[in-house]
Amino acid sequence: MKKATSAIIGKGYKVLFSEKAYADLQSLLESSSYSSVFILVDTNTQGYCLPLFLEYFPDLEGAPVLSIDAGEEYKHLESCQGVWQQLSDMGADRKSLLINVGGGVVTDLGGFVAAAFKRGIDFVNVPTTLLSMVDASVGGKTGVDLGGLKNQIGIITHPKMVIVDTRYLNTLPENEYKSGYAEMLKHGIIRDQRYFRELSSFKSLKNENIEDFIHHSVEIKNSVVTEDLFESNLRKILNFGHTLGHAIETYCLTHPNKTSLLHGEAIAIGMITEAYLATLLSGLSKTAAEEIKSVFLKIFPKVAFSKEDITSILELLRYDKKNSHGKVKFVLLKDIGQPAIDIEVKPELFADAFAFYQRH
Repeated sequence: MKKATSAIIGKGYKVLFSEKAYADLQSLLESSSYSSVFILVDTNTQGYCLPLFLEYFPDLEGAPVLSIDAGEEYKHLESCQGVWQQLSDMGADRKSLLINVGGGVVTDLGGFVAAAFKRGIDFVNVPTTLLSMVDASVGGKTGVDLGGLKNQIGIITHPKMVIVDTRYLNTLPENEYKSGYAEMLKHGIIRDQRYFRELSSFKSLKNENIEDFIHHSVEIKNSVVTEDLFESNLRKILNFGHTLGHAIETYCLTHPNKTSLLHGEAIAIGMITEAYLATLLSGLSKTAAEEIKSVFLKIFPKVAFSKEDITSILELLRYDKKNSHGKVKFVLLKDIGQPAIDIEVKPELFADAFAFYQRH
């Protein structure tokens, strides 16, 4: 495969790849007459990723760096308030620029902070995890969690540009890399069967084609979002695995006796359980559901859930953002690469879906 470096055009912004992306950002900085530039990081990316970013921008060495604690548990309004306060104290105005250097928590929260500060300032995203490169980099969704519930507060707004530089991935622990890989597999499951099969044999970060896979995932998500920005129809397909997956992620994050799961770890379980539901409700073959299960269980260790765990997880479904008129709606599958949207699932089917995940 040829190394993918071409820009991907989103709605009003570009996703840029390789070192050329930094030249585009330099041009933006020179041409936009920003009154000040601020950099948002978390406690991980401040040490591991910010130095790499600043190699390209020595002029920003003295730019104020705003830091939040690392982790999904800090993706809340209190963190936003801290950043807003720092921006205000440091004299940020409507012509300031915020550069978000970090994973999905930093880019989601930073985008929301920028959108709300003085009714909106420009921001640039520099995703540093695989998940944020293939997911949070595209689509304009920003926001924070509320009481542990995923992404309840937010707005759709776009950065001036997104820079995807795979060298940041060298700082990632393997579990964080695999978390992003789950989203890439999802892109294949909902849109490109051949891509899913190509990724089914796990490709490590050292794979020479990983940049091409990242580029293709961004292309898939961008094509969906470009057609349906506000999730009235097609964009819903990006939620495959996320209805149960987000509930699982929230439960494990907030329950004192459960080990927290990364986003990709949780949605992998969501995709397995929702693939089973698809065999009952939307025509997915049992063979395809078993294939999806097999692929994810080769990458992610199985997580044990008691009946009490499952009951608590299912109670969280009522907070899902896709709900309307009191009904929980799912994205399921007709086949791998062929999603089905707005499928209502009867509560009595969930126990069997979890049983499908649990059994060998």
